[in-house]
Amino acid sequence: MKTMRVFLAAVLAALCVEGICAQEKPSATPVKAVRLGRLWDAKGKLWTNATVIVERDRIRGVTTDASTIPVGAEVIDLSKYAGLPGLIDVHTHMTMYTDETPGEPMLKQLTSNAPAVEVFVARKGAMRTLGAGVTTVRDLGADQYMDIAMRDLINRGEMIGPRMFVCGYGLYVTNTPYKSGINPPAGGIADGVPEVLKAVRQQIAAGADVVKMYGSTGTDDDVTGFETYTYEEMKAAVEMAHQFGKKIAIHSYGPDGARDAVRAGTDSLEHATDMDDATIQEMVKRGTFYVPTIDHNRYYIENGDKIGYAAGYQEKLQAFIPRNLETAQKAFKAGVKFAMGSDAIYTMFGQNTRELGWFVKAGMTPEQALRTATTNAAELLGKEKELGAVAPGYFADLVAVQGDPLADIDVVLKNVKWVMKGGSVVMDRTKN
Repeated sequence: MKTMRVFLAAVLAALCVEGICAQEKPSATPVKAVRLGRLWDAKGKLWTNATVIVERDRIRGVTTDASTIPVGAEVIDLSKYAGLPGLIDVHTHMTMYTDETPGEPMLKQLTSNAPAVEVFVARKGAMRTLGAGVTTVRDLGADQYMDIAMRDLINRGEMIGPRMFVCGYGLYVTNTPYKSGINPPAGGIADGVPEVLKAVRQQIAAGADVVKMYGSTGTDDDVTGFETYTYEEMKAAVEMAHQFGKKIAIHSYGPDGARDAVRAGTDSLEHATDMDDATIQEMVKRGTFYVPTIDHNRYYIENGDKIGYAAGYQEKLQAFIPRNLETAQKAFKAGVKFAMGSDAIYTMFGQNTRELGWFVKAGMTPEQALRTATTNAAELLGKEKELGAVAPGYFADLVAVQGDPLADIDVVLKNVKWVMKGGSVVMDRTKN
């Protein structure tokens, strides 16, 4: 018995030497002091020579007095850089990740991978997302509840990735022909008010944080925007989600679905283009968030051949982008609230923040654009007291960039040097 205990101890020691130990011992000094040359805290203040005091996963305070740094704190010197809150991307599909396997279209990769394989390879997209300074995402649609599994793995520390708020299956109308024989029900399909109510309850019962509904056609290289759900069906989904304390996002490429989604009370409207003035004014009145996802069509144009789109996709997508941007310009000018959503999928992870560049083109200042990925996004998630700012009690999510992000939004898109999520450093390019 003694020999066996010695043997097991030796094995465990060897595993730890090889770095296989899943958890390191709790630090004797759980306090960190992050020094920054400048800090935009998203609370209305631009600090110079600021130090953010971090205790475990939360921010204890922000100070410019070095003498107040707790004795024994680990000091992280980023005084050459500017600091921001960890950014939030409110429209992703984290589990729909693919490598660029030569000769195999990305669309085919998604359909051929088993769910367990897809969740495993999705860790690469998760790391790329963190590398862009995005520490929190809202994920809007996954198969086989892979998003719930991925969220939980990240929360348990078994996978490194952004903090995830997920929806399970998005709700959509029947879109395949009848087939004789045994046909297992596909997740998310719901036709008519009773089925919509049931599908919403199913996602919440599975552990969804938010509800997603596809209110029109349009996705990938399809830029049509035909309304699919009626106002009554959308209203039922909204009321059921809200009854359970959940928010709802409704997808609509076109103006008709957008109009009914806003009237029904959706918390956010995804993609919508060609909205009329009445719908935009209703969004202002209700406080509906607009997530236009302009940049994902740029990504599709650049990568459509690798994805596996049919010929002619470039012309369709190229024509759609100016309309999408024009609608965003009108909505911003009218006072609609925006939240940054990339619609990242396939190999787009790591490019999440390029949407901010389009927001500046739509008329925002860099600071206004940054608010769409911080305070606005946190409000949409219902986490405005925990995420989206650098302040006492908030999660210790910090990003350091090289340059002035309030003068040039490209600094955020191209010059992220260091990222902390929940008090842990998850990316460090400061030595490169």
